[in-house]
Amino acid sequence: MSKTILIVDDSASFRTLVKLALQKAGYAVIEAVDGKDAIAKLGNKINLVVCDVNMPNMDGLTFVRHLKAQAAHKFVPVIMLTTESQEAKKAEGRAAGVRAWITKPFQPSQLVDAVTKLCV
Repeated sequence: MSKTILIVDDSASFRTLVKLALQKAGYAVIEAVDGKDAIAKLGNKINLVVCDVNMPNMDGLTFVRHLKAQAAHKFVPVIMLTTESQEAKKAEGRAAGVRAWITKPFQPSQLVDAVTKLCV
């Protein structure tokens, strides 16, 4: 049974890039356009979340705090994939429960490696 990854990013082209890399590695993918859309899709069995920080309606860190507040998703690993690289944002992410931080632009293989490590 393949693991399911939720990709949360407001850029359609970026979601497609991530989806193709993950599907090639054997993962099933669910896409969401922002934090609010991602919350609506949490009914699915999610093994890991790849999330951007800056999005309309609900940003990534707010979404992660919401995700971690739910018992069913408390231990779902989150990888932030974002242009944000400031230590303060990373610290805020760690405090919210983010397990890995990858800065855009990125190598798809780098993302797949991180997903493979965290998606057990």
